[in-house]
Amino acid sequence: MTDPNALPLIDSRLDGGVLTLIMQRPAKKNALTRDMYAALTDLLAAADADPAVRVLLIRGAGDAFTAGNDLKDFLEQPPADESSPVVRFLRALCTVRKPLIAAVQGAAVGIGTTLLLHCDLVYAGESARFQLPFVNLGLCPEAASTFLLPLAAGHRRAVELLLFGEPFGALEAQRAGLINRILPDAELRPAAEAAARQLAAKPLAALLVTKELLQRPFRDPVRQAMDAELAAFYPRLRSPEAAEAMEAFFAKRKPDFSRFQ
Repeated sequence: MTDPNALPLIDSRLDGGVLTLIMQRPAKKNALTRDMYAALTDLLAAADADPAVRVLLIRGAGDAFTAGNDLKDFLEQPPADESSPVVRFLRALCTVRKPLIAAVQGAAVGIGTTLLLHCDLVYAGESARFQLPFVNLGLCPEAASTFLLPLAAGHRRAVELLLFGEPFGALEAQRAGLINRILPDAELRPAAEAAARQLAAKPLAALLVTKELLQRPFRDPVRQAMDAELAAFYPRLRSPEAAEAMEAFFAKRKPDFSRFQ
């Protein structure tokens, strides 16, 4: 029997022009570590340079997409500058040239939701549960979500999702413009793979130029929003509110922010 600990944390499979990236840490709901961010960044860059890759598909192993950052790993070496694996991943995500499809079931927390704003197509299973808990953790949003989410959902809905940070289901995600279709969980993976194969059969140059033209009006605002968010995120990580939120998380208690101004 294969030792699950020997499996790569990011599995990549190329078949018929479709490169499938699988976040493969199901026991932790595919919570992302520094090593996983680094692997994803390298795979995205390699895929863009590889003529055999025409379309990318990202999904999680098991019953979750990703629970977001592995907080223990995240706090051991928090992002401090552009060299941080998570920052490099965010930069790669918003500049990948080839079509990127996401198949989401179960938990999609934090970056598990914001990364979807950079995908070209998103399919969700009925079990999908999204959450943007940044404020609840004493932090601020990332991945240019303060620009892209209002664009997709409208300003007032984006404010509600980001300030309250409550979980929401696939139907609300579809209403907010985060996903294209909702499918029964059993049909999610086949549907996403069929869509990827359909795109992979089209002329690659036409796909690339169409995606580039679609992104062109938003390229500078996305970069500016991401820069502004990161500039705010770094000091937020060192704030007393974030320390209280993290301490409460690991102690499994409700945080108390009443003493902070």
